[in-house]
Amino acid sequence: MLRLHLGSADLCRVRFGDRLHPVGTALLAGQWLRDPTVAVMAPALAERASAVEGTGPAQAATAILRHLLPARGRLPDFVTPFDGVESLTAGLEAIQATPAPRVREEVSAAYADVAATPLRRRFAAADPEVLDLFGGAVRTWFDAVLAPHWADLVSAYRQQVTCAGQRLAQHGLTGLFAGLHPAIRWREPVLEIRTWWDGDLPGTGHGLLLLPSPLAGPRPRVLVEPGRPILLVYPAAMPVRPATAEGDALGRLLGGTRALVLRRLAVEGGLTTTVLARAVGISLSSASEHASALRATGLVASEREGGAVRHHLTTLGANLLRGVSGEQCATSPSPCQAVRWPPVLP
Repeated sequence: MLRLHLGSADLCRVRFGDRLHPVGTALLAGQWLRDPTVAVMAPALAERASAVEGTGPAQAATAILRHLLPARGRLPDFVTPFDGVESLTAGLEAIQATPAPRVREEVSAAYADVAATPLRRRFAAADPEVLDLFGGAVRTWFDAVLAPHWADLVSAYRQQVTCAGQRLAQHGLTGLFAGLHPAIRWREPVLEIRTWWDGDLPGTGHGLLLLPSPLAGPRPRVLVEPGRPILLVYPAAMPVRPATAEGDALGRLLGGTRALVLRRLAVEGGLTTTVLARAVGISLSSASEHASALRATGLVASEREGGAVRHHLTTLGANLLRGVSGEQCATSPSPCQAVRWPPVLP
C-alpha cells in the first residue's frame, strides 16, 4: 500500500491530464495485454495485439519490448515520462533525453528478478543504440496495435474526465477520490493507493495529476518526481464500442490515420490543426495534409480563425461515419451511467 500525505498545496492543485500520453499508454498496454486475466477487459485490443504480433515488424517489436521490460509490476519510471504528451515522437524524445544515471538506476531495479542478457545489460547501461532500438519498437507496436483504436481510447478518456468532474462539482474531493477506483481510498489527509509498491510519501506541493486510462492495468500507477505534481494513472472503463481490425471499415476505406482524424473531429467538434495533431498523435504537417485530403472529398470543412485554421466534420462526413462504421458522432446522453469498472483486483 502506498500512502500519499497530501498537504493543502497539493489538494488545491488536483487536476486531470490534458490527454492520454501516447508513449505511456503504449507501454502500459504492451505490459497489460500480456496478462490473460485482465486482457479480457479489452478483448478487441487483445485480439488486435495477438493478430499483429505473430508476423512482420510488429513481431520483432513485441519481442524487443517483452525482453526489455518486466512482464508485470512496476515499469522504470523514465519510460512513462511526464513530458512528450503531445505526440508519440515527443514522448520518445523525452525517453531519449533521460540522464544515463537515472536509466541505469531504474532499469537495474526493474531487472532485480530477471536473468541478465547482453541486450538487457546494454539497456541498463543506457546504451544509445539500444535506446534507439527500444524507441523504434515502441513506435512500431503503437502503429500496429493502438493507432486503429486511438480515437476510441481518447473518447473513453474524455468520458471519464467528464464524469469525474461531475462528481467533484457535486461531492467535492471526497466524492471525487471515492469514485476513482476501488484501489484508491481517501483517509484525510492520506490518499491510500494499492499499487505495485509500498511506502509513505509526502506530497510534492505541486498537486496531483489524475489520468484515467483504459490500459493502465489492474492496479493504479504512481509517478513521484521532485518539483512536479504526483501523477496517478488509474484503471478506467474501456470504450463501449471499440474498433476491431476486421470491423474497421472506415480505416480500410480512408486509411487508419485519416479515419482517426475524422473520428476525432466527430467526438470533439471543430479543432484547429495544432489541436488536431495533438489529439491524433501526429505531426502538425501531417495533420494539415490529412485535413486537406478530407476537405477535398467533402468530408471536412475548414475555416480560418486569425492565424489558425479550424476543421469541422461536414454532414457528408457525419453520414459516412454512421453509414460505414455504425458510429455515433456525439457521446451518449448519459455517459457517466455507462462507465463501470469491476472492483476485483488480483
